[in-house]
Amino acid sequence: MDAADLDHRARTRSGCIPPELVSRLLERGHADVVESQAGRGEWFCALAWARVLGEQGREADASEVLAPYVATGWWTAVAAMTELLEGWGRVEEAIGISRTRMEAGHPLALDAYARLLARHGRAEEAFDLLAPHIDDWTLATALVEVASAADREEEAAALLAGHIRADHRCDGPWCCRGLDPELALGLLATLRERQGHMDEAIALLRRRQITSIDNRDQLADLLARHGRVEELRAYAASDGHEEAVQRLAELLEEQGDVEGAIAVYGQADGPAAQDPNAACDLARLLARHGRGQEAIAVMRAQADAHPGDDWILHALSELCLDQGRPADGLAHLDALDARRGGETEWELYWMRLPLIAACHGVDAAVERARAHPEGTSWYAAEHIARLLAGAGRTGEAVTVLQQHDRRIGHDLSGYLIDLGRVEEALAILSLPHRSSRPPLVPTTHLWSEAPPF
Repeated sequence: MDAADLDHRARTRSGCIPPELVSRLLERGHADVVESQAGRGEWFCALAWARVLGEQGREADASEVLAPYVATGWWTAVAAMTELLEGWGRVEEAIGISRTRMEAGHPLALDAYARLLARHGRAEEAFDLLAPHIDDWTLATALVEVASAADREEEAAALLAGHIRADHRCDGPWCCRGLDPELALGLLATLRERQGHMDEAIALLRRRQITSIDNRDQLADLLARHGRVEELRAYAASDGHEEAVQRLAELLEEQGDVEGAIAVYGQADGPAAQDPNAACDLARLLARHGRGQEAIAVMRAQADAHPGDDWILHALSELCLDQGRPADGLAHLDALDARRGGETEWELYWMRLPLIAACHGVDAAVERARAHPEGTSWYAAEHIARLLAGAGRTGEAVTVLQQHDRRIGHDLSGYLIDLGRVEEALAILSLPHRSSRPPLVPTTHLWSEAPPF
């Protein structure tokens, strides 16, 4: 057992029992298997079993399960052990383990260690550790989080202000390394909001060029948190602020103004008419409030406007199925096929299978799937097996998947576990074993200006 091997298997989910199947083993009464595999280098089994033991009050046994993994220095194991110890109230032990990895120079350890200190009355110490690393956006974020507890918000604000250059405009995503002005503005706004300086926080966020990060708009969220509906409405009306439109609709729905939320999306020339994502949000809103027919109409209009756009068709199909109108979804897909000359690749075809099953039964859906030109492929087998298993025909699902290679091993193993055939499932999961680990030193250049890039 070593850190690189553990990390590779955990990241790629290869040569190991993935967490969803560990949960399945526990749910099906195979705790003994999880316990056994925890001692054989199966990280996700070890983590789940340690949590089970901790819940039973067997903290020493839980620590013993994780100890070999922690001993490798692998950060994921260290972080998990730290979290468990903290949860058990053994804070000094948690701090000690985290500090050891920080002193060893692990890039993620300082952030975790400082936050841990701050949660347990040592915010001043945490602030002093983080302040010299303000150039690192992750550590700058942690600094803002601990600044209030350390009563050093103005020091943090000054450090952040030093990274905000009024005369600079980024010309690309890699223009500024580390803590760029956009991130600094956002963090400083967070600090000011926490201090109650709302107008200053809003002014800072209005200076940002990039308003959306991870599909959220910080200014929109701030306005919503503080009930500044009209300011949020004006902001959402600006071009390019799709996330603000979504947040305004969410806020109005939370306040019980469903018609107002629908109106945010629903004008003839509004966001839902221009943006498929906004239309999908509107459709979900309508469906949540018993207006399924209108929701389907919204998504059908988008599907007509963007024929062949698979995610829109998936959304329409799922909506029709959820609303008990599978025939409507099937009719739309059939009409699309007719316009395309009757040939549909599997990626656009498989979404009709649950609709066929709902209208005509599982056997009809399976027959149609197998008749497709790609119906004998491994990826078609996944969908056929899912239909069969969903109808309680798990044994048939296993038979379908066993005809294909190990690329669908996780699905096959899950169904085998459901049938109690655990040893077969474990044998399949162990196939792409440690020999698949990539070399520690790259064998190809990481960057080149000549093709292939």
